[in-house]
Amino acid sequence: MAQATATSSGSEAQHGAPDGKIWALAIGSIGVVYGDIGTSPLYGFREAVTHAIKAGITPVDAVLGVLSLILWSLTLIVTLKYVIILLRADNHGEGGTFALMALGQSVAKHSARLLMVLGVMGSAFFYGDAILTPAISVLSAVEGLKLVAPSFEKVVVPLTIVILIGLFMMQARGTARVATFFGPIMLLWFAVLAAGGFLHIFDDPRVFLAVNPLYGVTLIAKNGLLGLTVLGLVFLAVTGAEALYADLGHFGRRPIQLAWAVVVMPSLFINYLGQGALVLSQPDTMDNPFFKLYPPVALIPMVVLATFATVVASQAVITGAFSLTRQAIQLGLLPRFEIRHTSESMAGQIYLPRINWVLLIGVLVVVMLFRNSSDLAAAYGISVTATMVIGTAMTFFVVLKKWHWPLWRTLLVIVPLILLEQAFFMANMLKVFEGGWFPLIIAFVVGLMMLTWVYGSKVLARATKKNEADLDWLIRHLEAKPPHRVPGTAVFLTADPESAPTALLHNLKHNRVLHERNIILSIRTEEMPRIPRHERVEIERLSDGFIRVIARYGFMETPSVPKIFEHCRRKDLNVDFPATSFFLSRRSLKPTTKTQMPHWQERLFIWLSGKSEDATEYYKIPTDRVVEVGTQIQV
Repeated sequence: MAQATATSSGSEAQHGAPDGKIWALAIGSIGVVYGDIGTSPLYGFREAVTHAIKAGITPVDAVLGVLSLILWSLTLIVTLKYVIILLRADNHGEGGTFALMALGQSVAKHSARLLMVLGVMGSAFFYGDAILTPAISVLSAVEGLKLVAPSFEKVVVPLTIVILIGLFMMQARGTARVATFFGPIMLLWFAVLAAGGFLHIFDDPRVFLAVNPLYGVTLIAKNGLLGLTVLGLVFLAVTGAEALYADLGHFGRRPIQLAWAVVVMPSLFINYLGQGALVLSQPDTMDNPFFKLYPPVALIPMVVLATFATVVASQAVITGAFSLTRQAIQLGLLPRFEIRHTSESMAGQIYLPRINWVLLIGVLVVVMLFRNSSDLAAAYGISVTATMVIGTAMTFFVVLKKWHWPLWRTLLVIVPLILLEQAFFMANMLKVFEGGWFPLIIAFVVGLMMLTWVYGSKVLARATKKNEADLDWLIRHLEAKPPHRVPGTAVFLTADPESAPTALLHNLKHNRVLHERNIILSIRTEEMPRIPRHERVEIERLSDGFIRVIARYGFMETPSVPKIFEHCRRKDLNVDFPATSFFLSRRSLKPTTKTQMPHWQERLFIWLSGKSEDATEYYKIPTDRVVEVGTQIQV
């Protein structure tokens, strides 16, 4: 779900861009979109087949059955669902969990609350993926050192920790410089995947029988619970598929589809078939079939390349977490966290310090807790399968209401996908006690925080409303009994443009003065990823002394008060910052015995509110021009 390493918008790629531009975007998408799914061959096939053989399934049946499941999972889930269907469900050119949620809410008003819950759940599970992906990817790459010399086993975990710490420390500097190498690195990686598989794909011709889906179906049907467990491990091969849709806005539909059809899918198929043929012909290679595809002389270079590839995959999911968090903040699902822009030319290049360090702590805990990729594989998959099931459920509303498909046709497409992904989800749920509890806890905590913030914000808004007056009424009152006027401009920030801001009322009550010009500024987040510049601000002159300004932002944009007034200047509303005072309400929340929330949830909301970044910093308001008015509110 990476959203910070592309340099062009997807809309450009989809509307008449030259072929050279499309191929450049396709190569870029290989570095960002396909990093996670591209590193799955390191561990996906090995874990599923090893588990099947240990449980008593014959090696031939295990290899052919697992291969069949992998190939058809890539075909049905990645190709059919994401590449063919979901890439068409764009929200003004953007994709991802919140883009899909907002698109569904815009066409299915009666199901808006259900879609919000689904969006919260989908994003909550993604954070588990954002912690587990760097851990399992880098661990599996570094474990290749054990094939060089068994003594290297002692350094696998320490080296993995060093690499991950370096990766997260790099985030503050931005990834603009290194991002240009992501595409070529991953292009080389997929070429090496295909080459390694091709070297061994003809070692045992029986491997081509795996193209028949009956081998996969038979493996599951004949082995009951064991077959489901294997199915859960097979899903490791398709983790990262959700990034195709999440990065739609950066690359566009055609480049992502081209990259998958021409480079990624063929390379993955050849590599998996090569691993299968190698194991069928040489069963002793089962301990690490991926690295044993290559001659011994190439082992160290392969470990280095694999490490680079897993760092790229980890970078993609980290920047995806940053982007998802910004969207959640804009949609009112999380408190305001500090957002730093690390690039002047690319809006997607952002860094959130708190999220970065929380992810780092989580990743290090996972590495030290599980210590190897095989044990970690048990925890991996639940987050991704849950996200996919939720995404398919939201797609139902878009297909039915937005595309206006008849119900029977919608069900014909969605139901098989839901059943397939539910099977994967249930298979992964069997691993709850083996480590699957970890992503479930993460999703529960994040989801609880989001829902608490949404509900608490509504309670707070109602409590604040009681202390505010109607703005039109106040203006009429002030015109009838004008207070003392002072020169200059005052800007009052408020969430409700129809009500008089609390800071304005307190200024009148205690200082008994009014500025010559008063601007009531309200910043709204729309159900669109981005708002066109010419639609950014709406200006309404309420009286000689009052002007209402409504600034509209998309959920993938970060508001900025100085930029808002630049837009106002283009519409003949000039604001001289040195002569302007910005009045903000600083609310101090206090618990009450008559709370509308459970006591624990009330305390959680107040704690979250305390962690919210100061509005002055978040909206980039000049600190020397801010006047804060404190108020106490009981929630």
